[in-house]
Amino acid sequence: MKTFTAKEHMVDKKWYLVDAQDRVLGRLATQIANRLRGKHKPIFTPHADTGDFIVVINVDKVALTGAKWDRKIYYRHSGYMGGLKRISAGKLREKRPDMLLRLAVKGMLPKNSLGRRQLKKLKIYPGPEHPHQAQKPEVLEF
Repeated sequence: MKTFTAKEHMVDKKWYLVDAQDRVLGRLATQIANRLRGKHKPIFTPHADTGDFIVVINVDKVALTGAKWDRKIYYRHSGYMGGLKRISAGKLREKRPDMLLRLAVKGMLPKNSLGRRQLKKLKIYPGPEHPHQAQKPEVLEF
């Protein structure tokens, strides 16, 4: 008996719509990362992209528990001496609300070219409108 491995051209990729309003960021990110990887499908193969497309709306209304809006800090480095930049979750929400969810999901995907391809299937919009009506995304409730 041979083990079945899915090929990427064999996989039927669907589009899903997720409303992030009043959803906790980390719990929402884990469910989205599982859908992007395809772990919800019986044909899941770790080295192939078997996941679906996810469109997330209302990301500017996502929730964090406790005092994380002030205490959670995101770091990045410019590459130069003393070039460490930091921003709190509250200020990042004001500047770029889509980056909160994108960074959370990115940390849950593989750290290689497969993970970068899977992250491109995530479409994030701060408001209730999105330009993916032609794909007919199904509403996904977790």
